[in-house]
Amino acid sequence: MADKPKEERINSADPAIKAMCESGNIPESTCWDRSKKQTPRCSFGEKGICCRICSMGPCRVDGTKEKLKYGVCGVDSNTVAARNFVRMIAGGAAAHSDHGRGVAETFLAAAKGEAPGYEIKDQQKLFQLAMDFDIEIGDRSIQDIAIDVGTKGLGIFGEQQGPIPFLKRAPLKRQALWKEQGMEPRGVDREIVEIMHRTHMGVDMDPVNLMKQGSRAALADGWGGSMLATELQDIMFGTPVPQLGSCNLGVLEKDQVNIVIHGHEPSLSEIIVAVSQDPQMIEKAKAKGAKGINLSGICCTANEILMRHGVPIAGNFLSQEMAIATGAIEAMVLDVQCIFGSLPQVASCYHTKIITTNYRAKIPGATHIEFDEHDAVTTAKKIVNLAIDNFPNRKDTHIPNEQCDLIGGFSHETINYLLGGTFRASYKPLNENIINGRIRGVAGVVGCNTVKTEHDGVHIAVVKELIKNDVIVLQTGCSAIACAKVGLMLPEAAAEFAGEGLAEVCETVGIPPVLHMGSCVDNSRILMAAAALVKEGGLGDDISDLPVVGAAPEWMSEKAISIGHYFVASGVYTIVGSTFPTFGAPEFTDLLFKEYEKITGGKWDFEKDPMVMARKMIDQIDIKRNALGLDKGKERVLFDMAMRRELDAV
Repeated sequence: MADKPKEERINSADPAIKAMCESGNIPESTCWDRSKKQTPRCSFGEKGICCRICSMGPCRVDGTKEKLKYGVCGVDSNTVAARNFVRMIAGGAAAHSDHGRGVAETFLAAAKGEAPGYEIKDQQKLFQLAMDFDIEIGDRSIQDIAIDVGTKGLGIFGEQQGPIPFLKRAPLKRQALWKEQGMEPRGVDREIVEIMHRTHMGVDMDPVNLMKQGSRAALADGWGGSMLATELQDIMFGTPVPQLGSCNLGVLEKDQVNIVIHGHEPSLSEIIVAVSQDPQMIEKAKAKGAKGINLSGICCTANEILMRHGVPIAGNFLSQEMAIATGAIEAMVLDVQCIFGSLPQVASCYHTKIITTNYRAKIPGATHIEFDEHDAVTTAKKIVNLAIDNFPNRKDTHIPNEQCDLIGGFSHETINYLLGGTFRASYKPLNENIINGRIRGVAGVVGCNTVKTEHDGVHIAVVKELIKNDVIVLQTGCSAIACAKVGLMLPEAAAEFAGEGLAEVCETVGIPPVLHMGSCVDNSRILMAAAALVKEGGLGDDISDLPVVGAAPEWMSEKAISIGHYFVASGVYTIVGSTFPTFGAPEFTDLLFKEYEKITGGKWDFEKDPMVMARKMIDQIDIKRNALGLDKGKERVLFDMAMRRELDAV
């Protein structure tokens, strides 16, 4: 173990990681250590004005310096930054939508009876999706309907003509705007390929035109691949309902076989949950000296199995190396996205087995057990058996005590039910409380962690300030895990942290002031919630009218850029922290931060300071409230019979 003082090495607000630092139980090399070795970083790369698209470069293009004003081919910094930005959208959209394609393939195999272990758990949602796809229901069998839905869903990714089906879920005014602006997306595969073509050397050099294509790709992700992934996962694995769970490294068990699932795709983890509960597996674990099998998760796979099974969360993105350093994990099972390449090296100092499972994502030094949806149970049994067999190799463990309860699993449908009940499921109570001012507005606070800020600290500070000012917060991904670690996802948090109006609503309904809505691919649930607010009435006729904002305070991945931009293109003010990849191109940055609001009703913004970020979000909510006239108190009028007759006549 390294003996540097904790303050020189680890910058985290996570109570469990702080405890590990106090005890000195941290790996020799962590992401924070490697980050320090990377400094000073290339300022051109940080500002988004380094171009390496062709081999005549790399070109450093800086409009403020005459000799660096243009690249070799003659493009300026705005074109370079625009190309780089839309390529980030393409990368993020590809990650989430390829996830969606994998889910669709598994769904179709399950519908055909070719994937044992999977089933249709939410028939009602299957019927709804069939209607969205114009698929006949009638008296047809569930299997036949599911096959048609799976076939249609898989085909959406490659649609050559738009618009994609889920655009119909957006408000009519938003649909008309996308059509008018030429932003209606085709299949996400087509849009990503076109981005790569347009950003090839010598093709599209107009930042406005490039961003129009970036918007199409982002929308094809948010209202296409990601939304389909969420819908099909709900149908196969069950639409989430509120679940009591627990969060942080303290969920690891000293006397049980600990298996941690890390990544973003739930198809395998769903089966591992079932296999780990098999009595034969538990008996084998006991024969090896353990008292049982303890399953937990990291990142969005954790969010998926929490929402549907109450499986505890061990941590988020920057927790992954520290989890191994507890010495208590027999197997860390990886699928795709947000996985450190360092994990096999860190694990070599302990007994943990690192297991990769996806053909897209292999890591040198890891054990590869490839997942096949057609024989998922066999794959899961191999993994669980390997973990059990590794238990006798465990040495000293250093599990911190820190963990916190949370309530997770607030799907769009669940919120609808909680607000209105079984027979009156509706967003009307939420709309009414926004109108009367008890709830100031709604914020989606989502995204990653980054070593460039205090781990979890910015998420927590922003969210606390928002709920203090009566803004209800919807969360996904690592941001949700950050706030769960400190108790913000418990109903009791409303009384302690929320403003008087929001606390009153939360107490009445019985919900936390911060709602866990799932994994990062489930940001489509927030889009659906926004569309439902418009549909309910009283808050304008488009998403851009709503007192709704978005934020990614600690973003780091291309997925966050794609998510952020499909919210911006859907009409939502979206602010990020840490850094922004276009600051070397002031004109292009102005396009995103100012001019784009004239195009879509949404815009990007940036702020490092969490208090200032929260204030900007609240100010934007107030601007929307004022535009709707919600800032003006309305006198309560008691209607007499004559006034009622007059209303009836109208």
